[in-house]
Parts: sequence; C-alpha cells; structure tokens
Amino acid sequence: MSAPSRILLPHVPVLVAGVRGAVALEPDGEFRRLTRTEAARYARNESPLVCHGPAVAARLGIDDFLRLDILELFAFVRPARFCLPTPRGLAEAMGLPAPADLEDEAEALMTSVRRLLEELAARTLADTAARATDTRGLAWMMARGGWGWGNAVLAALGVQGDSGRGGGAMRIWDRLPEWSEYAPEPPPGNIPVDPVETRQRLALMLGEGAEQRPTQADYASAVSRAFLPREAEAHPHLVLAEAGTGTGKTLGYIAPAGLWAEKNGAPVWISTHTRNLQRQLDGELDRLFPNAHDKARKVVIRKGRENYACLLNYEEMVTRNRNQDAPAVGLMARWLLATRDGDMVGGDFPGWLVEVLGRARTLGIADRRGECIFSACPHYRKCFIERAVRRARRADIVVANHALVMIQAALGGLDDGAQPTRLVFDEGHHVFDAADAAFSAHLTGMEAAEVRRWILGPEGEAVSRSRARGLHRRAEDLVGGSEEAIAALDAALAAARALPGPGWMVRISEGEPQGPAEAFLGLLRRQVYARAAHPDSPYSLETETTAPLEGLPEAAGSLAGALGRIALPLQVLSKSLAALLDDEAAELESATRSRIEGICRSIERRVLMPLAGWKGMLDTIVQGGVLDRQYIDWFAVDRIDGRDYDAGMHRHWIDPTRPFAKAVVEPAHGIVITSATLKDGSGDVETDWRAAERRTGAIHLDSNPVRAEVASPFDYPARTKVLIVTDVRKDDMDQVAAAYRELFLAAHGGALGLFTAISRLKAVHKRISAPLEDAGLPLLAQHLDNMDTSTLVDIFRAEEHSCLLGTDAVRDGVDVPGRSLHLIVFDRVPWPRPDILHKARRAEFGGRAYDDMITRLRLKQAFGRLVRRADDRGVFVLLDPMMPSRLFGAFPPGVEPVKVGLAEAVRQCRALLETGDA
Repeated sequence: MSAPSRILLPHVPVLVAGVRGAVALEPDGEFRRLTRTEAARYARNESPLVCHGPAVAARLGIDDFLRLDILELFAFVRPARFCLPTPRGLAEAMGLPAPADLEDEAEALMTSVRRLLEELAARTLADTAARATDTRGLAWMMARGGWGWGNAVLAALGVQGDSGRGGGAMRIWDRLPEWSEYAPEPPPGNIPVDPVETRQRLALMLGEGAEQRPTQADYASAVSRAFLPREAEAHPHLVLAEAGTGTGKTLGYIAPAGLWAEKNGAPVWISTHTRNLQRQLDGELDRLFPNAHDKARKVVIRKGRENYACLLNYEEMVTRNRNQDAPAVGLMARWLLATRDGDMVGGDFPGWLVEVLGRARTLGIADRRGECIFSACPHYRKCFIERAVRRARRADIVVANHALVMIQAALGGLDDGAQPTRLVFDEGHHVFDAADAAFSAHLTGMEAAEVRRWILGPEGEAVSRSRARGLHRRAEDLVGGSEEAIAALDAALAAARALPGPGWMVRISEGEPQGPAEAFLGLLRRQVYARAAHPDSPYSLETETTAPLEGLPEAAGSLAGALGRIALPLQVLSKSLAALLDDEAAELESATRSRIEGICRSIERRVLMPLAGWKGMLDTIVQGGVLDRQYIDWFAVDRIDGRDYDAGMHRHWIDPTRPFAKAVVEPAHGIVITSATLKDGSGDVETDWRAAERRTGAIHLDSNPVRAEVASPFDYPARTKVLIVTDVRKDDMDQVAAAYRELFLAAHGGALGLFTAISRLKAVHKRISAPLEDAGLPLLAQHLDNMDTSTLVDIFRAEEHSCLLGTDAVRDGVDVPGRSLHLIVFDRVPWPRPDILHKARRAEFGGRAYDDMITRLRLKQAFGRLVRRADDRGVFVLLDPMMPSRLFGAFPPGVEPVKVGLAEAVRQCRALLETGDA
C-alpha cells in the first residue's frame, strides 16, 4: 500500500486566532469569520485543530480548552527539529508559501497535517524493521492513552488493531548508545599562535569571495595574543577587546582558538551569557568544521546538569504508567531518541513543547540539583551529561556559559578536577554580574531546605511524587562494611532535620518554627518587616544585619552549632568512602570508584562548602564583629505579587571580580574578554578603559592586560536617530502607554518596548494590546505570553510587523536584523536599583560616577539591538525628560540625542522608517 493512501485526516475544524478576530475552517471546507468572543465560545465547544493551543487560549482570553494541537504531530514526526509555533512558522518549516491572511493560515495548517502524515508513512516504509516497530509501538501506546492524533498516526503507520502493540516501545534507554571511556588526556602544549597565521585561518574560514572586513582581521590578530605561552605563574595573557557591532568578532576569536586547539591538543573554552549567542556560535563553528562528523567530535556544548534530560527520571515517569501521561511520554521518547546531546534548555528541545505538554512532563525529567546517583544509576553508561563531560575533554572547542565556568572554578575545577588554560568570554560586559552570582552565599530557607532534601530525600507528601534521592540511597551499599561510616551516615541524617522542613515558610510566618534553622529565619523575617520602609510593598523587602533583634544572635549561634553537627559526620563519611579507594584499590571496579569519587565530591560541593560559608555568616552575627570590608551582608524576604516565598541572609563580594580574578583568570594561561560594550562612555578614553578593567577583574592582576578596540563598520549617524521625549510623564502609565501605542503604530510594527520593571510592562500591555490588534500588529510580551523568552524572540524575528515588550533578558539577548526590528522604545532611564548591595558598591566604586557608568552600559546594550546589519536603520526613543546629557556617551560617536515632544517623535519616527529621511 502506498504511503498517501493510508492518510487519515482528522474530521475537526481548524481554528486560527488573529489580532482582529479568528477564522474557523469547517470540515466541509467552508470558512467562518468569528469575533474574539465567538471564537472563544467556538474553541470551548468544538475542540478544534490549532497551532500552539496555550497561545491561542491566551489570545482569546480563555483558560485551557480541549484541542488537537498540530505542534504535537510535528514533534512526533520531526523530533528535535526547529519550528516556530505559529501557522506562518509551521508553513515555512513545511516548505509551504507564506500565508497572506487567516484563511491561508487555516488552510496551511490542514495542508501541513497531510504532509506530516505522508512524511511519517514514507519514512516508516524506509526505516529498518526495528525502528519502524519502535515508532509503531510508541504511537500505539500514545493512542491507547488518549492522544488526539493517535488514530491518524496509526493509520499512516499502517497499524490495525493491536498490530502495533509494543510494551517496550517507551524503554528508549535500551536503544541509546553508550559513551566510551578513554585514557586521561596529556597536558596541553605551548605552541604559540602567530597573528599572521590567524589572519590566514580567518580568510580560509570566510572563503573566497567573502566580504573583506579589515577590522575583523585586525581584531583576530589582536586576540591571538591570548594564545601565546605564559611567561610566569599567575600572569596570564589577558586581552580585553571591544569590537563594535558588525565587526564579526565571533569568527575573529574562533580563528585563533581553533588554531591553538589543533596545535596543542587541548580544548579552548568559549563562554557566553545568553542562549542566543550559544546558538549563533554553534552555527559559526560550521565554518571551522564544515564536515558535520568532524564538528560532532570537536565541538561540544557544555551546560549545568539541570539543563539535561535524566534517563532515570524519564524511566520513573514511564513506570508510573499513567494513561494521561502516555502522549507526553511518547513525545519525550521521540525527542530522546533523536536529540544531539540531551540539552533541554536552548538545545534541540522545542521550547514550545513545555507549554503544550506541561512543565512537569517535559522539563520535569531534567536532572535536579544534587539528585544524580552517578554510577549507581542503571543508565549511567548512556547518560547525556556524562557523555558531554567526556566529549569536552577531547574536543577542540567547548561552548559553555559564564555561570558554569565560574561555578566550576569556584568549586575548584571542572567535573574531573581539571581547569581549562585558554578561555574566551564573549558578552564580557556580563562578567561582573556572573561573578557576583557565582561567588555569593545565600543562607535562605529555600537553599537550606534544598540541602536537607539532598541529605534526607523527599519527605511527607512529596515521597510519592518526587524523584529525589537522599544520601542514604546514594551511599548505603558502599558503607556496609564500615561501622564508622554507617554511624556517620546515621548521624548526618539525624542532624539534617535541624534544617527547614516541608512547610517551613508557613510556620515561620505564623510564628511556629520547628528547629534552629526555622527559629533563625523567623526572627530574621521579623527584623525585615520591622525595618523595611514599605513592608506592605508587593516587592521583595530587605534590611541591614546591624543591631539585630533581641534573640537573633542567640538563634544564629544555635543554627551555627546545628550546621557543625551536620558537617562533622559528613566529613567522616567522606573520608571513610575515600579510604575505600586506597584500601580496596585492587578489588574496586572502575564504575564503583567513579561513584565513590562522585559522592565525595558532591558531599563537599553540595553540603560542606555551603555550610562553611553559612557558618561564617552566622558567626558575624553572633560575635557582633565588624564584617570584612570585602563583603556586604543583608537580610531579605523575597516576594512575588505580595506573597512571601523565601527569606534569608545574603552575602556578596562588594567587588566580585576579586574572586573571579583569583579563581578563573590567574590559573589560566590566556584569556580573551570581549564585547561590543566593554568600555564606559564617559568621554575620557583612559577612564573608560579603567572601567572595563575594573568590571572584568583585570585591575586585580599583577600584569597589565592587552587593550584592543575595533570600531563598528556601521554608519550610525546616517542610519539611526535617538529621540528623548520631553512631554510624557514617566510616572503616569496612561501617558506612557499612549506613547508606546502611537510610536508602535507609526513604525507599523517591528518595534521593541523595553521596561525597567515588570509591573510597568504589564500596565502598558493592558492598555495597548487592543489598539495594536485593531491595527493588525501582533503584540508579544515577556512575562505575559505563555512562551519562553527565546521562543518569543524567534517569533518576533520571523513576524515582520509584530511588536515585543520585554525587560532585561530581552534587552541583552535580542539579535533581530532587518525590518523586524527598527524601533526601540525605553520607558525611562535604566538607573541601578538603589538596594543595599548597590549602596555598598556605589560607595566603593565612585559614587554617582558608578551609577552613571552602569546606566550608560545598559543604554549601550539596548541601543546595540537596533542595528545588526549595514543596511538596517532605526529609531531609539527614551520616554524620560530627565535624561541627563552626561549619559549621551552611551550612543555611538556622531549620534546626538534630540529632545522632542511626543508628536514630533512620532512624526520623525514615521518619516525615517517610511522614507529614510526625518
């Protein structure tokens, strides 16, 4: 039987929700135009075929509804493949013409269904017998679980009755390959990379006929200085390189990095801050390794464990054998069999699948902090995380993120104790904030409860639904022969009950704490509420640790003692387990050795190191002494929409680049820190470079860094305008929303609205969504649309007339060239938040000059989103009449901000974007 003859199309209507209403394509082929209210009723009553049901529900203003979501079919037929979760994005992925209206979109969805089913049928015919059986088995089990696409998929696969039945179909771990272990890698060589050969490698990567960009070659030559042999211990070659947008800095540093890795037999680690740049890097590395097989061997994307799927978690979801989970389990099985590396956050896992299937059934199978049992896991030899760790040791290029690199350094090295000798930090303007997060300490209820969970495992009602595994389960079979280890394990389990247990927040709120940790947190919370300027604020509260409430020092001392009683037996247990590696060296299998090493390392990193930091914080309160002036402590109650969710004590380095320089920079032999916005824009060249050195930690080194600067090739004065609106009150959200509305309409979409607070974003969205819909301009919004930020940006990039509202993550992570982004509107000057931590840094780094530097860098980053190609043009509008001229250095030379009224800003925006002449 030929593939097309087996196609069974679902006999349901298709519903497409637009900005002005909706269209239903009935099974008989007739179209129905619906208002938003009619469409909402239709969706509830008809269970239609849609594209991205959660987004359709949000657009219609209703809760979830029964539907047939074509994205589930796409995920089954094309697992681990990219597709924008819109009718237009699906049409593009299927090779269909771009829909011109809602009717076209509805027809495109039905055509896509037919093509996907035909593709599935044809591919199954071509598959091996084993793979075809697996596909049929999965589909059969999903259909039995009530999957809406079950009958159509089974028909396409030629399954009749129980002929597709396969009980082992979801046991995908049986079909995954095992990773291989190799001998330890030799130490890296010290062969230098010459600037001349760097230029030659860059030219080779670009290929013949490529656009000549002399500044790109100059940049590559400059950063190659970081790949020279080190001349003295703790004196790395550090290159600070600012490269304006359009320079091509990614290929500029890939060229010398690839050369050095080839010559010296060791990987270069490239660290980014955003997922968007990681994806861009992955694509650019095709130029260094055009052969896909070579690239798979020589390029590895590394992330923290919580980003990867855990096969044991997936197995436990399978063994629960709940019919309602079968469709989600089947789709996850399809992805796990197709994924490149098991990365669920920014890899080949479709972000929209989380909204379609639910977080628990998707991201819920990711590895949780401290949950891994290493070689005791039956899937250890097939683990995605362990495979990535081992591949990274033998790779040429490892692409990671700032958080992973710094946290690993703070913990004393990578998973195997090694530390890379050559690193490139792209998006280097985020180094300060990443170091701040990595080298800080937080004695909060949630953090302490997490340590308790790691030691004891799930408790109470969580036992039946949690996949967490306590220390007893991890180590019980390893300590059986040692009475000392057994006693230490029992003591640690008993002592851990001093930490906050389930329901701790309710108890401390009601004044009924249990144990020393909750007693301390309860008093801490009381001090925060007593001294906060606005305790009824919906936002998080904080106060200084000085002059503690009566009883708080005693509670801190009691908790410090309890932490010691946890740490001592764990130290004994760790030493006892480590002794096995020596005492039973001849008998231990390699997997058992690896497991013991993993448990010892986890005890040190997950418990002993945090406890030591917490004890030092508590001792400061107990002793009433003066805190080391390198740190700042404070108490805080964290809140969301006026509801407390955490409370605790925080300690940060006033200058987090001190530990960054010590732990990351000094041990390295060569480091590149690069960005388009590395320097300040005060107007004084030396002052601006000193700001870059302070923000990157270079100021703490004994040797001077190499400074490199390459200007952007873009003609900003000719292609951009900066307008400061002077007649809109920034504290009147009606006026602010009206300004956004008129500017977005003047731009005909392609507009990005940036906000300094989520509450302001929500207020504007509420006021402008209807007028923009009436004008045919889709409005996307971070924190409001039921999609992750990456998916929102992808849709914004693809939909030329859409508008997007966002906060910091959007400001720093958007790369949208062309007419999809030609207007940026910022709600007000992005001054730093005046909290306790900022107050301490302000005093350390120069008072108001520090505020100005932070603000200029934020404005620089925002403006940098506007022009991504030489032919782009755009307008940057700031709705703040109080914008001081000393911040104008945030904009490129020749771009002079102009203060105008809103009406003039709208006129100039329309004129520049329509005719290119304001």
